[in-house]
Amino acid sequence: MALKAPLQFLILLVASWMSRRQSEAIEYLRAENRVLQAHVGAKRLRFTDAERRLLAEKGGPLGRARLVEMASLVKPETILRWYRQQVAAKYDGTAARSGPGRRRSPSDTVVQVVAMARDNPSWRNTRLRGAFENLGLILGRSTIRRILKAHGIEPAPTRGRTMSWKTFLKAHWGAIAAADFFSVEVLTVGGLVRHLVLFVIDRKTRRVHIAGITRQADGAWMAQIARNLTDAVGGPLRGVGRLIVDRDPLYATQFKQLLAVANVKLVRLPARSPNLNAFAEGFVRSVKDECLRHVIPLGERHLFTVIREYIEHYRVERTHQGLDNVIPFPSSAPQLSNGPIVRRERLGGLLTFYERKAA
Repeated sequence: MALKAPLQFLILLVASWMSRRQSEAIEYLRAENRVLQAHVGAKRLRFTDAERRLLAEKGGPLGRARLVEMASLVKPETILRWYRQQVAAKYDGTAARSGPGRRRSPSDTVVQVVAMARDNPSWRNTRLRGAFENLGLILGRSTIRRILKAHGIEPAPTRGRTMSWKTFLKAHWGAIAAADFFSVEVLTVGGLVRHLVLFVIDRKTRRVHIAGITRQADGAWMAQIARNLTDAVGGPLRGVGRLIVDRDPLYATQFKQLLAVANVKLVRLPARSPNLNAFAEGFVRSVKDECLRHVIPLGERHLFTVIREYIEHYRVERTHQGLDNVIPFPSSAPQLSNGPIVRRERLGGLLTFYERKAA
C-alpha cells in the first residue's frame, strides 16, 4: 500500500509525457480528416486559409521526420512552410505601420478571443461569450466560432480532450521537487579526485539547494542527507509532497523511508528518461557550461565556494528563460530610473550581471 500512491503518480507522470507526442500526431490526423471531408468529391484540393492554418498549427510541432510518415494531403515541406509563415505573421509589425490609406491593425477583440480559447481548451463558445460579457464585450457565438475557425482553432469538444504537459506540470508545481547528482573533478595534492554533488531543485521557483558534496556517497551519507532535507526548521523539502529522482541505487530504502516519515514520496523515473527530469538536467547543464567548465577546483572547499557563488547568482541575479526572462528572487526591486548601467561580477568576472544605479 505504501508504494501505491507514488506508483500511481509515476504512471501518470510517464503516461502524460509519453502520450504528448502521440496526442500531437493524432490531432494532426484528425485535422487532415476534417479537411479531407470538406473536399469530398472535389477533383482538386484547394485549401482555404483557415484549412492551411489548421494543418500548419497541428503539423508544425511534429517536425519533418514525423510528417514524412504521416502527411498525406500535402508535402511535409509545404506544411512546415505554412507553419513558418504563421509564426512570422504573428510577429509581423508591418500592418501597424503608418502609411497611405486607412491604418489597418489586428483587432484587440480578435486577439483576446484567440488567447482565451487557447488558454481554456474546454470552454465552449457560449462560455467564451459569457466571459466576454463579464468584461463588457458583447460577442455572438457565431462571431466567436468564425474567429476561431479563421485562426485554425478547433471546437471546444476537440480542443478539450487532452491536457498539455505544461498545464499538467503547472497544476502540480507547488508540491514537486527534483533531485540529481553531477560529478566534478577536483585537483588535490594527490591528483584529480572525483566529487559527487547532490542538489534539489524546486520545479516551480527554480530554487536550488545543494544537499551535499562528497567523494564517496554511501547509505549512511544518504541517510543524513535525507534528515537534512526534511528538517522541520530549514529543510528544503518542507511542504513538498513528492521528490523526483532517477534510478540511481544511492536512493536506497533507508533514504526513502526517512523521506516518508516527513510525508515526502520518492518517485523514481524510468531508466534513460532525462526529459522527465528536465529541470534538474537543465540546472546541471547551466552550472557546468556557465561556471565549472571554466574553473579548476583546488580542493573540496574551493569547489563548495564556487558552487555556492553560482547558486546565489542563479537565484538572485540570473534571468531564467523558462520564467519569462525574470529573476526568481531578485535581491532588490528593478531600478526604473535613468541612472547609469553598471556591471557586477562574481568569481572574478566569470559570472556577470547588470543593474542601474539610483539616479
